[in-house]
Amino acid sequence: MNVTASTLSLTVADVDASRDFLCTHLGYRQAMAADGFASLTRDDAAAGIVLLRRGTEVLPPEQRDRQATGLILALTVTGIEAEERRLREAGAPITMPLREEPWGERLFQLTDPNGVVFQLVEWAAGDSSPTD
Repeated sequence: MNVTASTLSLTVADVDASRDFLCTHLGYRQAMAADGFASLTRDDAAAGIVLLRRGTEVLPPEQRDRQATGLILALTVTGIEAEERRLREAGAPITMPLREEPWGERLFQLTDPNGVVFQLVEWAAGDSSPTD
């Protein structure tokens, strides 16, 4: 198998609210949209995001009423202090302030209007991401 791209599909109550949050605060842009659907992308290595309205008939019946919960979408970034400052000044809902873990991970979290948690992460100098 050769993976050529990654996309995360999230089922949410309000597609427009999550789309606006991601485009305004995290640099995504809308690639495609229809009623109850939005496909978002970035020009860097971040995964694409598809937003589907809860209850939409394109989902199998057993998935239609599920909603994204318990998920943390982590984006590894550079310049995390500047990003937190920018987002605070923009009024973004930072729900966990910037902190550093003992293993060298520096992170903070934002939560979108549908309750989806986004975590921005930067690894301290000399440390590497667990995927390296």
